[in-house]
Amino acid sequence: MASKEDTPTGPTALRMIIGGQLRRLREGANITRGEAAYEIRGSESKISRMELGRVSFRLRDVEDLMVMYGVTDEVEVERVLELCREANRPSWWHRYGEALPDWFSTYLDMETAASTIRTYEVQLVPGLLQSRDYARSLLMLGYGHTPLQEIDYRIDVRIARQKVLDREHDPATLWTVIDEAALHRPFGGRGVMRDQLNSLAEACDRPNVRIQIVPFSSGAHSGAGAPFTWLRFAYPELKDVIYMEHLTGGLYLDRDADVDAYQAAMEHLCVQAAQPRETQDIIGRIIRDHYS
Repeated sequence: MASKEDTPTGPTALRMIIGGQLRRLREGANITRGEAAYEIRGSESKISRMELGRVSFRLRDVEDLMVMYGVTDEVEVERVLELCREANRPSWWHRYGEALPDWFSTYLDMETAASTIRTYEVQLVPGLLQSRDYARSLLMLGYGHTPLQEIDYRIDVRIARQKVLDREHDPATLWTVIDEAALHRPFGGRGVMRDQLNSLAEACDRPNVRIQIVPFSSGAHSGAGAPFTWLRFAYPELKDVIYMEHLTGGLYLDRDADVDAYQAAMEHLCVQAAQPRETQDIIGRIIRDHYS
């Protein structure tokens, strides 16, 4: 079992790691889910949810299961319990919870834990590269009856997410492919869009950020369907995840066949897109032609 210092900060990812370890301990001891459930006066579905990292951990349950699985080292048991305590603590975004849909919290934890984030965007600048004014213009489009305070919270979350690229130890790598159409949509007006494009061009100089533009001249391409994000983690216990968002929810894919299909689409997009060294010139041309 990894130590606390070696594990991700997002509770969802940490629960998945702990759950995977509990599953391997159970299988190594040749114990069924039903037998484990009986030990903690629970159900097989509870054991399944624990092993998938989909629920918080009751410390007594984890301790009883580890003893059942043959773990007798008290130091090891306490180390796992401390990881469980960490996994049970609220995430950094918890104070904004009421302003965020429940389904998005899982993504925030996974993004925080990711070592590599690859995205394809069709209409928008990726959230991890958005300026505050640009983000505000997007969120105000669906304003409706949403309180302005809630809009402000959502903007704060979007900007706070960008810290994943700036963290002191092992900042995430962002590799994004953006359809040129996204750079021609003047959200917030010409001034906001000009500032956003300048910020995007400056991001190209960051060592952990790679930006490619799919120009109009490329015609039809493999990513024409919908935007998606591919998350990769530095922890062998965590599988790659493909995330897609729609109006009322998010879809998470981690089956090997699904991940392989989206990986192939992403690699094809990178071939069709202009090379990263051309990105700043493309952005500069768009600024001169449309936003100067």
